[in-house]
Amino acid sequence: MNLRIQQPFTATPRRQEGSVSVLMVIALAAMAMMAALALDGGHMLLNKTRLQNAVDAAALSGAKTLLQVEGAANMASATRTAALNTLTQNANATGNTELATAVAGNPGAFAVVELSSKVYGPFSYPGPADAKYVRVSVPSYSLTGFFWNFAQAFGALGTKAVAAIATAGPSPASPCDLAPLMVCGDPTKYNPATGMFWGFQFGDLQVLKTAAGNSSPIGPGNFQLLDFGSGGSTVRDDLAGGGKVCRNVGQNVQTAPGNKVGPTSQGLNTRFGIYNGPVSASDYPPDLVTTSSTPAITYDASVTPPMQYKGQPVTSTNGNLTAGTNAIFDYNDWRASTAACVAGSGSGCQSGGVFERRMLKIVVGDCTGKQGGTTSVPVLGFGCYFVVQPMNNGGTESQIFGQFVKECEGDNVAGPSPSTDSGPQIIQLYKTYIGSGTGTPSTDS
Repeated sequence: MNLRIQQPFTATPRRQEGSVSVLMVIALAAMAMMAALALDGGHMLLNKTRLQNAVDAAALSGAKTLLQVEGAANMASATRTAALNTLTQNANATGNTELATAVAGNPGAFAVVELSSKVYGPFSYPGPADAKYVRVSVPSYSLTGFFWNFAQAFGALGTKAVAAIATAGPSPASPCDLAPLMVCGDPTKYNPATGMFWGFQFGDLQVLKTAAGNSSPIGPGNFQLLDFGSGGSTVRDDLAGGGKVCRNVGQNVQTAPGNKVGPTSQGLNTRFGIYNGPVSASDYPPDLVTTSSTPAITYDASVTPPMQYKGQPVTSTNGNLTAGTNAIFDYNDWRASTAACVAGSGSGCQSGGVFERRMLKIVVGDCTGKQGGTTSVPVLGFGCYFVVQPMNNGGTESQIFGQFVKECEGDNVAGPSPSTDSGPQIIQLYKTYIGSGTGTPSTDS
């Protein structure tokens, strides 16, 4: 009997060549896929970030413009133009060549700008007449492919494109560091679109504190001082800049009867580098520019506004104060001098001076029907005022004069949710919500 031992099957080198070729093709395809994911994925992530930054900036710009032109006939178009201009400027920034090419010539076709009265929507263009929020979206931004097209041949990937969306609008916030002063405003004369704020316009010279013998808009015994704490020491510290008092529109503030000449002048005059009483430069440094006109502006009840300089009534034109042919050092002069000090080319700059110490945040109240004494006054808003000169410590000459610059914006941290409250506002980005009136957040915001 013959025994046969079965030999194992061994492929010849020629037979192995086909298998190796197949494996090589698969390996090369896998490496190409990995290259597509690495190179093209990184490219997508980079451009997604660039696009989102540009869209965020566009939404913020549009919302700021909307707040400025609220109520105007061209409100929607002005908002859309501002948003698209900002988008274009960001696209044209260094390193954004691909985005600039996509936006070039027709940003309105690249991005959609819509308005709404509510952060949840619905958003549309031109939107409602009471619109406050702006949404900017780019539904699809197609990108250049590197290995992407190769990977698409295997059906593994879709179109190489990214999207972005952003919503921005006002967030009410209470201003803090208020000076304990109040001016009386007219609630019927408020139209930011025309530059009118409770009857005040840019550059208007106002009496921020009256003196003995003056006619007070709040009534007898009141000198436009507010009760923010315990008497004269609080007035001094708050006027020097050490207060942290916040108030909201719609709240009431309490007036503080009495002239309080000493504490008031001691606190305010630190901003001019004048130190009397328990105040020091280490605690309250002066402004960068302490210049004011000589002689000083004085109170004159026979003219409107009730002040004169060198015997002539004071007038304001675009923020420039004059009295007859006499020029007065005003807000515009101070801004120019401050800029020169910051640039290192100015003269009379205060060593150790601090930027904008001569700006005060002041309550604007509705004094209708107030009869003097300790009284409660509703807050209409807040004004930012430039103090034109130091305060005289004489009882009948202890007025504080200031130029209205703008409605003060809030400086608290904005809340995460929108509010229907009125008043000083900052513009912020909100989480973008999809749907209409829902709280479902988008993944692209």
